[in-house]
Amino acid sequence: MLVNKLGEFGLIERIKKTIKTDESVVKGIGDDCAVIKLDKYNYGLFTCDMLVESVDFKPQDEPYLIGRKAVAVSMSDIAACGGLPRYCLVSLGIPKDTSVDKIDKIFYGIRSLSRIFKTNIVGGDISSSPVLTIDVSMLGIVEKKRLVLRNGAARGDMIFVTGRLGDSISGRHLKFIPRIKEARFLVENFKVNAMIDISDGFAQDLGHILKESNVGAIIYEDLLPKYRKSTSLESMLYGGEDYELLFTLPIGEAKKLLSSKLSIFTPVGHITHNRFDLRLIDRKCRVKKIPFRGFRHF
Repeated sequence: MLVNKLGEFGLIERIKKTIKTDESVVKGIGDDCAVIKLDKYNYGLFTCDMLVESVDFKPQDEPYLIGRKAVAVSMSDIAACGGLPRYCLVSLGIPKDTSVDKIDKIFYGIRSLSRIFKTNIVGGDISSSPVLTIDVSMLGIVEKKRLVLRNGAARGDMIFVTGRLGDSISGRHLKFIPRIKEARFLVENFKVNAMIDISDGFAQDLGHILKESNVGAIIYEDLLPKYRKSTSLESMLYGGEDYELLFTLPIGEAKKLLSSKLSIFTPVGHITHNRFDLRLIDRKCRVKKIPFRGFRHF
């Protein structure tokens, strides 16, 4: 069998079945971060992300923005678990004909965002590669009482997103700010039942919450926050690389959040008891079943 027949998530599940962890691991494969026991009050959060030329960025993209994105995507994973980024390793696969100036600019982007979010760059690795590849491994920290995973969504929860969705391919995926500030606001002030960052597309990433929580969802087309007026429903649901937070709150907590009148948070639907089922109510009040589709490597 070829991997393109098994698929990205099929391959992950195949690998997952072969992995065993000890009691120090709270959560292994299957969430935005791995969670490990750290001390009496905190968990450690581990995540890694790989950016490959012509897959995650274009050869002509600005090197500074490429470097910036390389750490931003891992910071977004940390945010999705309610934590704060602390340390990272940066590994590069570099074609031999790459200019030193380009690498300098990539690391300038890496350093600039790491400085803003007080994340220490503590090492990494370098190798030759046919195409430019950047792999970032990041360690974060979260208080035990504030950890949020994908598996806690409950029937009746309201579903929210931060920011706006769609048209990330226009360049937003290189310039986004990880929602660490917003995530910390949520976990410090509300009981968040489940959360994920939207990297592969709203529908696909909501599907991960539904699968892990064994629930379904209804979303409303009119409530989905468009990036701009011309943004299509297709782009909002399946486009990916928005790097916004998608989360669920019990109804009481949702009312409290809505009363704060913070425009960054938008309610878009609610959780149902129908297992792993996603429905959309469109502008004409028609109910449609929508697929858990989004970006997949194969």
